[in-house]
Amino acid sequence: MKQLLILLSLYATTAWAQGVVHSRIGQTDQAADGSVRLTLLHKFQSFSTGDRQTYDADIHSPKSVNIHPSGKKFYVNSLEGFCTVVYEMGTWKKLKVIHHQFDDSHRTLWAKPSGLFPFRHYNNGSRALNTFSGKPVESTFTHGGRYLWVPYYRRSYDINAQDPSAMAVIDTDRDTIVRLFETGPLPKMVASSHDGRTVAISHWGDNTVATLDISGDDPASWHYDQLYIVDYQLKLNFSLSESVNRDNGSGYALRGTVFTPDDNYLLVGCMGGAGGIAVIDLKAKKYMGRMLGMRANIRHLVIKNDTLYLSSNAAGVIQRMPLSKFMDAARQMQGKTATVSGWEECTVMSGARTIEASPSGRFFFAACNGGSRLCVADTRSMKMVCSTPVDSYPVGLDISDDGSIVIVTSQGHSGSGGGNAVNIYSVEYAEAEVAPKPAEPAEEVVETDTVATPAPAKEKTSSIPSPTILLWVAGISMVIMLILIFIQKHRQQ
Repeated sequence: MKQLLILLSLYATTAWAQGVVHSRIGQTDQAADGSVRLTLLHKFQSFSTGDRQTYDADIHSPKSVNIHPSGKKFYVNSLEGFCTVVYEMGTWKKLKVIHHQFDDSHRTLWAKPSGLFPFRHYNNGSRALNTFSGKPVESTFTHGGRYLWVPYYRRSYDINAQDPSAMAVIDTDRDTIVRLFETGPLPKMVASSHDGRTVAISHWGDNTVATLDISGDDPASWHYDQLYIVDYQLKLNFSLSESVNRDNGSGYALRGTVFTPDDNYLLVGCMGGAGGIAVIDLKAKKYMGRMLGMRANIRHLVIKNDTLYLSSNAAGVIQRMPLSKFMDAARQMQGKTATVSGWEECTVMSGARTIEASPSGRFFFAACNGGSRLCVADTRSMKMVCSTPVDSYPVGLDISDDGSIVIVTSQGHSGSGGGNAVNIYSVEYAEAEVAPKPAEPAEEVVETDTVATPAPAKEKTSSIPSPTILLWVAGISMVIMLILIFIQKHRQQ
């Protein structure tokens, strides 16, 4: 913990020493070899009312951004604005502001309590527990983009984020909240499985991770499935009248969360404490332990092209390792921890927060908080090849499916005059960006009462030529071969 606090202190000092940075629309930067080029197309900000073209009062400490799979709009979670702002791609027109304020009139939105998240400090005798404003943090899409899941850092009355928070489900067809779920204290990261059946939410506040069963299309049927404890669950007992810094001293400070491609495991980065990556076996429904050996202060995890990537905030680096190697080591873990070595890394800039890959996986984009830059790493060389200015304190980032747009959010810092901005960049590539084809599904197996047998093959239209055609082809080939032999003999004579 002491080492982590020193790293965070050094990082904060560096960030403040660099002063406030403001980006400029039209600014262009490119890699020396011309492989990638970034141009700031537009921005939204709330630090200067003088710039009417970009001013937007709803951009109040934006934490994250998510581009809709359709590519037609994007969602910005305005943490201190208690709202999610929806914009149209290309025109940058504001479509809607989704407010996260609730009272008794919203009671029909709530899912049935799971019993996993008891209130220990607030109760119905002291206040209406479901009357609050929520601070939106991260988001994830499910059901092909139909729904957006948005957890809240805390309920507004819970000044130290020590009781259950909540999570909203937004119907993106109407951009309205259609369901509310309770969560553990201080949820930050939310992720969805590839098969669309599970949502996972990591609680920064008490070392727990919860999963929800979202199979089916009816939100009323969705429910919590399991609560996992990473080593130990924090006992929270803070003041109800004086706030404390809950970003520090929160155990492992669980953050980056990602499903493996087969959805059999969930990996969760530990930004604090003893660090590492927590591994959860979703099939066996058990927490396996923490893998060590990578840099400390892990902020974000991404799996691309069967490779596990992570961002180390304090070190300002992106690290990677073959996913198969990491998982092999994890499955052999004895006890609560194991160490896996052999990480490759690329230095970007201080405060490496959210990272995302280009469609092909050749480039990784990093929002670097301390450097106030959007950095680009080339995964062929594992070198930073390009960077461009971003309004101070960038934290969140998303990239369009075709890789042509990157959007970065810059969180606010009280009294600094920086942050409170959303920067929108166009990306041009020297080589066409083509996403790798998904792996072929494994042969389906039908379980019987005795042994597993392969499923019967699906009937297909035969593409094999008939025997008659094959005989004709063989005959013609034989005649041609005899003619060539005859010609060759006469030439030799």
